[in-house]
Amino acid sequence: MKFYRETEFQETEIGKIPKDWKVAKLGNLVKYVKGKKPSSLFDERLSEEYIPYLTAEYMRGLDKPKWCNPKLENNVVEVSRDDVVMIWDGSYAGHVFTGFNGILASTMVRITPIVELDKKFLYYYLLVNFEKIRSTTVGTGIPHVNKKVFEEFPIPIPPLAEQQKIAEILSTADRAIEDVDKTIARLERLKKALMGELLTGRIRVKEVDGKLTFYRETEFQETEIGKIPRDWKIKKLGELLEFAHGKRPGMLLTNGGIPIYGAGGFYGYTNTYLVNKPAILVIARVGKGSVGKVYLVRGSVWITDNAIYGYSKDPSGLTATYAYHWLIFDENWVEKYVRRSAGGYAIITLDSLENLKIPVPTISEQANIVNVIYLFTKVIELHHEEKRRLERLKRGLMHMLLTGKIRVRES
Repeated sequence: MKFYRETEFQETEIGKIPKDWKVAKLGNLVKYVKGKKPSSLFDERLSEEYIPYLTAEYMRGLDKPKWCNPKLENNVVEVSRDDVVMIWDGSYAGHVFTGFNGILASTMVRITPIVELDKKFLYYYLLVNFEKIRSTTVGTGIPHVNKKVFEEFPIPIPPLAEQQKIAEILSTADRAIEDVDKTIARLERLKKALMGELLTGRIRVKEVDGKLTFYRETEFQETEIGKIPRDWKIKKLGELLEFAHGKRPGMLLTNGGIPIYGAGGFYGYTNTYLVNKPAILVIARVGKGSVGKVYLVRGSVWITDNAIYGYSKDPSGLTATYAYHWLIFDENWVEKYVRRSAGGYAIITLDSLENLKIPVPTISEQANIVNVIYLFTKVIELHHEEKRRLERLKRGLMHMLLTGKIRVRES
């Protein structure tokens, strides 16, 4: 496969395209059919005949699948992995997908070419033009794709062989991104499992001749929060950290300054700081869906009044970092220590945080545990950066290939 730069263009309603390409209306190129909700859906897959019910939430990775047997249904719309699917109704109208097999929901449409138009080429062109389609949605309640705009949407048509080559190149980029995603997921699982071993002392880590060495612990003591190594202690967070309530920030800045953090993480910038420490634990105090969320920040920051912050009593900041990893690991601590306000809202109090008990090794072992977790986190971040690099490459390829600025042919 060989790339070359195109030099001969024609002016069209969608801009300059190669002279041997054409422009056609989408309505003349495809047919589309709306999905239908099955009469019966199940939370579990009852047999191999059952396939997923493809909703916008499931396809966007926000929900688990429901299952349906198409042989027991009438007039449902089945989708195979090479089909192009678009969200037709709802907040995300205009989003396109491919690579799914299942029964199509009533808010979605399956788009099928009726001429020599490669499905994957169509998918990538709709993907890169998603905002144009979404910006024309109509409806005062639930927005939906404008049928007239969709059918009259212009699309460039390269020769079929070139469409297929373009689709192949972009699919290769997608597969590379998917491979990185799988590696990230595998590393996250490994990190979580290792944190569980290190933070409970089942696996210990110490420094020997400048290298971190792991070994399995065999001697434990029973405590009120479970088994821990005999040389560890149970301590309240209030013994380890100084806690305080955040405050409402003053002046808000748009072009940088002192970062503001609160229940939802980073908020923006202000002109002064509330606390300046090597490591600062930020815990969401209130807020539906956010209460108990934990963040670790460093340096000069402002903490809002919907959060509590804490910092190490020792000057290194190490204990705050160790406590952060423990609270991330122990997913049940919020339910144990949350309180309910008079209105029934969940709330984390200063008192409950100060009395929260965690297992504590020596400072040197805390440092070793934190360093191991940091190394895993750094490796995962490097893979995230690789994913971002591949996504930038894909966007560049889509722009150049789908406009014909760069052409592709067999070498």
